Amino acid sequence: MAKIDIIKAFAVLASAAIFLTSCGKEKAPAVRPEVSGDVVSQMITTGRETARVTVLGDKFFVGGEEIFFSGMNAPWQNWNDFNGGMDEDFWEAEFKRFSEDHINCVRIWVNCDGESIVDLNKDGSIASINEKHWEDLETLFDLAKKYKIYVMPTLLSFDHFKNASGPVWRAMIQSRENCDEYAEKYVKEFCKRFNDNEYVFAIDLMNEPDWVYENEECGQLPWEDISYLFAKCAATIHENSDMLVTVGMAIVKYNSEDYEGDMVSDEYLKSLYDDDGAYLDFYSTHYYNWQRTWFSTPIGKTPEEFKLHTDKPCMIAETHNDDAEEIKMSLADKYKDLYDHGWGGILVWSQTDGSEESWYRYDLTKEATNAMYEYAPDKIEPGDK
Repeated sequence: MAKIDIIKAFAVLASAAIFLTSCGKEKAPAVRPEVSGDVVSQMITTGRETARVTVLGDKFFVGGEEIFFSGMNAPWQNWNDFNGGMDEDFWEAEFKRFSEDHINCVRIWVNCDGESIVDLNKDGSIASINEKHWEDLETLFDLAKKYKIYVMPTLLSFDHFKNASGPVWRAMIQSRENCDEYAEKYVKEFCKRFNDNEYVFAIDLMNEPDWVYENEECGQLPWEDISYLFAKCAATIHENSDMLVTVGMAIVKYNSEDYEGDMVSDEYLKSLYDDDGAYLDFYSTHYYNWQRTWFSTPIGKTPEEFKLHTDKPCMIAETHNDDAEEIKMSLADKYKDLYDHGWGGILVWSQTDGSEESWYRYDLTKEATNAMYEYAPDKIEPGDK
């Protein structure tokens, strides 16, 4: 895996620091944490020929320039869209308007519950992988590249572990051998096929695994089984690609040692799978207002104040786009608030609702992303990516 060289020369460090402190817009908020000297000392500007997102300290960068992910969830058009039945015209139209509205990142579920994409045997081993799945994803990711929008594909969800698909996916995740097979046959193949597309910037290994642990309908499986899969897959991705890795945790409850423990920490993952690549590159916790009573709110707080580790970037990868009345803050101001407090991004939830707008309250989302672009344009579209 390609690594960014460490720049040790004092003169280079000084010039880079001057550049970073002078390139901000007048509207950039003073409260937002500055990039530290330690981070600057690790930065190398490789030129605008690259769109690859990298992590340095607690920030995301593209070619040496910081990026803030101002985006949304566009999880599916119908459900399990990428099994040979992708509607290319629909997705092209959506990417086009995402670009027009300065949405620079979307999170898409490329496998909603396992049906007709990765088929498993009764014992949880892989029976087959739908070849048309790969063809659909190639089309999807080519659109992302065409419109210069970063995509965070989500490979699994707690939905895999309930209903008809539940028994075989529970059998898969409770077997180290089956987890290894999934990582080698599916995740490694994903890396092989799509690593060259720099707009596939990160892989979200699973949507809200918290419910696989907590909910009876999902099996109430132990974290050591769930997190072993994450550790093995993360190591596989780091060995075979330059893409980043995360897990869309439902609640900070299982993403922080201040609550029930950080079940995706570097230490915990490596205790389950002893490999240098068994780690997440950033945290992508979800937040909905029902959580406030027990776990506070990220609004008005830094990631550290929200009880997350801050040795890596943190983003809110799912949250309301329609709670302005409840929190007494517009969606546009919510984006700005998270940016001001040092978060790496916000991706609001929005799924197709059958209206002409397609995504639930897209009117609010586009208002917020356009406002965010006006607020910090150099962080939303850094350079000529």
